[in-house]
Amino acid sequence: VCLFFTAANVLEEDSMEQDIESPVTIHQPKLPKQAREDLPKNLNKECAKRKIQRYVRKDGKCNVHHGNVRETYRYLTDIFTTLVDLKWRFNLLIFVMVYTVTWLFFGMIWWLIAYMRGDMDHIGDSTWTPCVSNLNGFVSAFLFSIETETTIGYGYRVITDKCPEGIILLLVQSVLGSIVNAFMVGCMFVKISQPKKRAETLVFSTNAVISMRDGKLCLMFRVGDLRNSHIVEASIRAKLIKSKQTKEGEFIPLNQTDINVGYYTGDDRLFLVSPLIISHEINQQSPFWEISKAQLPKEELEIVVILEGMVEATGMTCQARSSYITSEILWGYRFTPVLTLEDGFYEVDYNSFHETYETNTPVYSAKELAEMASRAELPLTWSVSSKLDQHAELETEEEEKNQEDQNERNGDVANLENESKV
Repeated sequence: VCLFFTAANVLEEDSMEQDIESPVTIHQPKLPKQAREDLPKNLNKECAKRKIQRYVRKDGKCNVHHGNVRETYRYLTDIFTTLVDLKWRFNLLIFVMVYTVTWLFFGMIWWLIAYMRGDMDHIGDSTWTPCVSNLNGFVSAFLFSIETETTIGYGYRVITDKCPEGIILLLVQSVLGSIVNAFMVGCMFVKISQPKKRAETLVFSTNAVISMRDGKLCLMFRVGDLRNSHIVEASIRAKLIKSKQTKEGEFIPLNQTDINVGYYTGDDRLFLVSPLIISHEINQQSPFWEISKAQLPKEELEIVVILEGMVEATGMTCQARSSYITSEILWGYRFTPVLTLEDGFYEVDYNSFHETYETNTPVYSAKELAEMASRAELPLTWSVSSKLDQHAELETEEEEKNQEDQNERNGDVANLENESKV
């Protein structure tokens, strides 16, 4: 509706000038893309705003779907990882189905052996030695299969030594049963011990802020750990997700650029006991070097932050992610302090974890601030000797100028004398 705002107004004015009884019906034309882009932006700012699609959601999940994957056999080559990555409902279904199918399969073979040997025809005959004692049907064969694979051994149904094919089947089922147990139990253990839930107790501030710190413009966000057990070897990284076009005209969608959060100084390695404010200095190497407060809302970018470390309880690697789009970057704000000193300990108030307050911050970009600072400073090579040299040069120039004036006056006097003599 908002895209056809201008066209609709023009059509409404034309329709009012026409006769009321006119049967002509005027349809709103479909504007081309170029015309829609050329519409005045001040008509409706709400419509002009384009929604920025997130690359990584606030909860850390990547907003990317893989389509047209034809080589699905690659998932089967790594079946263990495929099962671990499945959702819990599918994982439990496969877990139950694998055991059930295995028991039914071997139960069917036990029943076929008994049927082929004629054990079913000699049920209750004390002179007949069956392959499996007290096996009188498929149900009892199925129960014997469960007892064999799970090593329960109730003692009612047992294999005899007069059945070589049964002994071979017992060996096969025992080996395959151990493999199935190891595979499925290992899969369930890894699934249960995945540190995804641990990542949910690592929190990021809702907004990122830009303000001055130690005389430099900095981009900052806050991270914290809600648990008392610490993240060992915690490290933080940040990526700028922004489409770009190269000098050769190549368009790179969602180009990833590193944002330095202390890689060279070691500040990216965290001792995450209390909430920390991660700072990125906006310098010449920063992608925000030329971005000012007025230009920031016009940028289509996203900052992805990644916190990694090992869970102290299990030793497994944990990763927590979050992101900030331009509407979540506050220019001229700082984070409210959350750490206070109590009687013998420090207390963290997580109610103020996401709170910010406004502070005096220049609206210029870091590049403009650096240029203004360089113009305000005096040259460093300006010394006493250079001042004396300049002063001597000025005196020399004045003497030469006075000499020229004197010569001119002498010439004028000589001319006057000659004229008087004539």
